[in-house]
Parts: sequence; C-alpha cells; structure tokens
Amino acid sequence: MILNSLWYLLQQTALMSHKMETITNVMEYEILAKERLPKMIYDYYASGAEDQWTLQENRNAFSRILFRPRILVDVSNIDTTTSVLGFKISMPIMVAPTAMQKMAHPEGEYATARATSAAGTIMTLSSWGTSSVEEVASTGPGIRFFQLYVYKDRNVVMQLVKRAERAGFKAVALTVDTPRLGRREADIKNRFVLPPNLSLKNFEGLDLGKIDKTDDSGLASYVAGQVDQSLSWKDVKWLQTITHLQILLKGVLTAEDARLAVESGAAGIIVSNHGARQLDYAPATVMALEEVIKAVQGRLPVFLDGGIRRGTDVFKALALGASGVFIGRPVVFSLAVDGEAGVRKVLQMLHDEFELTMALSGCRSIKEITRSNITTPWDPPRVTPRL
Repeated sequence: MILNSLWYLLQQTALMSHKMETITNVMEYEILAKERLPKMIYDYYASGAEDQWTLQENRNAFSRILFRPRILVDVSNIDTTTSVLGFKISMPIMVAPTAMQKMAHPEGEYATARATSAAGTIMTLSSWGTSSVEEVASTGPGIRFFQLYVYKDRNVVMQLVKRAERAGFKAVALTVDTPRLGRREADIKNRFVLPPNLSLKNFEGLDLGKIDKTDDSGLASYVAGQVDQSLSWKDVKWLQTITHLQILLKGVLTAEDARLAVESGAAGIIVSNHGARQLDYAPATVMALEEVIKAVQGRLPVFLDGGIRRGTDVFKALALGASGVFIGRPVVFSLAVDGEAGVRKVLQMLHDEFELTMALSGCRSIKEITRSNITTPWDPPRVTPRL
C-alpha cells in the first residue's frame, strides 16, 4: 500500500515536472494554476466583474488588430531595451500590481521581486501585498513602483507613501478606478477572505491588515470600510505635495480624463480597466488606448495593462502608441505553479515572443515600431500608391 502511494506520488511529480518543462506559452500557466490552487484563490485571481464581458474582450480585442509586416530588413540585431520615467529597462514589459501573492505561493511578492529584477524590468507592488514595501526592498536592487489605494484616513496614506520612498521605490501608481469594488460574483459565492495565516503587510501595524469573513466578498466589505469614495482630481494635487515620487494614474480609459491627467501634472497614465474587475462592459484597454494617446499629444507617456498574453500583444500596444505594458495574471499564475522560476519564465517567454514579432515585422528597435506596422478595423481604407 505504501509502495503504491509512493509510486503514485512519484508519477504525479514526474507528470507535473514534464508539464512545466513543456510549457510553451503564458496561457498554459493558468491551466496548471487552476489545478493547484484552492477554488476561492484561483477564482479571486481569475475572475472579472459581473458578466465578465470585459474580461473576455481584453483578450479578444487584440485578435482584431493585424500586422503589416515589412520584409527584407536586416534584423540580425534586435534591441528591446527602452526607458520608462527615466529608468532604462530590458524590455517594455513590466509587472502590474497584483494583490495578496502569498495566496499563490509562500514566497509571494519576494519571488516576484527577485524574478522581475533578474529580468531587468519594473515591478509594481500592490498596496494590498502580503509582503511590505520594506520586505520587497530587502530582496535586493531593482526598479520598483508602488501602487496606492487612497484610504479615508489620510495619515495612513502619508505613512505608506513615505515608507515607499524610504524603501527606494521610484514612482507611485495611483489607482483611480476603484471608489468602490466592482461586483465580482465569484468572490461573493466563495465568501472570499484572506487566509488566516496571511495579512496585508503594509497595513499590519495600523490594525488594517486583516480581511474579515462576511456574508459577501470580504474584500468588498473591506474596501467599503476603508477606501475613500470621495477621491477626486484635487487629491492628485494633494499627493504631489506629500511625495517627490513621480505619479502615474492607473485606470484612465477616456480622452477627457487623459487631458485632465495632463493638467493635473501626472507623470504618466496607465490605460487600465483593473483587469476587467471593476465596471463590466467598459472597453478593452487596447480599444481605449488610441483615444488616450491622441488626447495627451505626447505630453506624457501612456502605458497599458489588461489582456497581455503574447509578445504580439505587446507589439500591437506599442504600435498604437503605448510606451510599455504591464502584466498581472500571468505573474500570479506562474508564481502559483513554479514560484520565482515560473515568473522568470513568463517574463522570458514574453520577451522572446516580442523580440521575434519585432524581427518578423521588420523592426530593429522600439522606436521603429509605428502605427504603420498594424491595421485595425477602425482604420480608413488604404489607398495603394501607383508604382
């Protein structure tokens, strides 16, 4: 009996090892993560708001953008490096803030921080991390941004931002689309709650580190009690008075708000629909991107998150005018499957796919990626010049 159990365990370990060796794209990590994670945790990471139309559209929208590859270009040398807010990084692919990463893996944000630094790119730590800003900083050097939710108690916000500064974080990504939490029905069904062995580490000493069990989503109840629903443009100005860090506005989807972001003195915009977890039937981020790009008229950089699963997606976003992209779910799913090594592999796969897309499109550097490299359903008909 014991031998049979041992044989079964070895077989399962070998099977999982084989699966990990043969992972060829980012999406496969989600399939494996679903097998590994408790339902409540998988659903928390994977689900979107209400009908989840926007969740599907974040992916589907990329499929409607096609390439116009140029040929007979010397692509023997491809340079994927770029600069974000003055920081040079290896590729225009960065890590988005995703909350409570120790639910996915015991090392959580520590592993993500090390993997992101090794890849030579930027990690954004969530306010609701299960590791604190100080703990993430302790993993070693790296360029890191801090995602901020504004709490009703502004002293909490001030303390948090100052701690991020002292820990060496380089920018604040202010989330502007969450005065209330979107209706995430999977979390309601599961009565989502942070496992009792974990806490929101940045708030632990402030008696705000626990998410209690309720008859609803525990996180929705927490947000209703703590996050400031009165947040407005004047608070962007206030934030600038309490920190020297550059401020990105995360959650902009319209030209009107993009212009206000420029006027507010923001350092950049992240076009985001919060991973489709807030307002369902909001547009896919890649569909909203060009409207925002045109509105800012080059006065500040515009980034994108939501739905990035391939290097081709990264290229399409840059061709529409984005300065870079952030990835969220691929990080937590790869973390769940293989810890730091999983996150490293996801970042490497996306880099390699992006580099290949550049080569096959005839682009040798980021600056060579232009609107002429793609075609979209909303483009005017092309007039073919006479030869």
